[in-house]
Amino acid sequence: MTRTIELGLDTFGDITQGADGRLKHEAEVLRDLAEQAELADQTGVDALKLGEHHREDFAISSPEVLMAFFAARTKRIKVATGVTVLSSDDPIRVFQRFSTMEALAPGRIEITLGRGSFTESFPLFGYDLNNYEVLFEQKLDLLATLWSNEVVNWEGQLRPPLKNQTVYPRFEGPGPTIWVGVGGSPESVVRAVTYNLNMMLAIIGGDPARFKPYVDLYHRACDQMEHPAKPLGVHSPGHIAETDELAIEQLWPHYKAFHDRLGRERGWSQMGKDMFLSEVRHGSVYCGSPETVARRIANTMKTLGLARFDLKYATGPMPHAQLMKSIELYGTKVMPLVREMLA
Repeated sequence: MTRTIELGLDTFGDITQGADGRLKHEAEVLRDLAEQAELADQTGVDALKLGEHHREDFAISSPEVLMAFFAARTKRIKVATGVTVLSSDDPIRVFQRFSTMEALAPGRIEITLGRGSFTESFPLFGYDLNNYEVLFEQKLDLLATLWSNEVVNWEGQLRPPLKNQTVYPRFEGPGPTIWVGVGGSPESVVRAVTYNLNMMLAIIGGDPARFKPYVDLYHRACDQMEHPAKPLGVHSPGHIAETDELAIEQLWPHYKAFHDRLGRERGWSQMGKDMFLSEVRHGSVYCGSPETVARRIANTMKTLGLARFDLKYATGPMPHAQLMKSIELYGTKVMPLVREMLA
């Protein structure tokens, strides 16, 4: 593999356990995240993505505020959203926040757009869930227009038209990289190609190879629309410790707590240990020693032809110290091994 690859990290700011076993306050979790960002930068991690949520089990609701803070406290790491819930946001304000950050940290800002896997932001900000699809379609179209045109003329269904409008501050260059989060629908793949945006596959379960048809569809759509293929990425959960056994022991109770909490909301069955181990060994949970995790990441990147892999290193109420160790091992051991395996 001769192309440049990037290896990043991803977090939603999961509410973690303190030393006394109790869940920390969101404010403390946010301060811990600043330490995690600095460590990721120091250990050579390429990017840190911050997911937007509006519920009690995650601390990050304003990822762009954290991005600006982290960019000021680090030297080289890219900072990004993962995702910006565009459906319940204002595309003009999104543009202004990212053009401001890009001006202050040029080349280190990215955005990942999506509809999000939760819907709490819709009633919170006064949006009708019956407009779930059209909100994302219209707002993505407006944001893509803003990104690529200094003077904007745009008309849609959900807001007044823009006529010969310039939005400030403007980009000095092409602006931050835009990724579109894709959960596995063909329509989402074609949408990413239509707007000529990078595609980030969210693979949270099952054999990653089952997403190969979506990669093939992406390349076919690029050919048909005569768009150059953009770098492809994957986001998946995992955890790293010195040995496979320790990594599994540390992740299992927190992964189960996270899964079962969502299961009670969505009607899933409870997570069993065998199911968890199957995901660790054959699926999309990258858990183990640095050698094990590196081997599985390299295999996924080869299989799907990826340029980017982002590990969601925080799952459930895992303690801050364990997350810090996982970040350290990812940057200092996993990443060099992956690059060696893909050389």
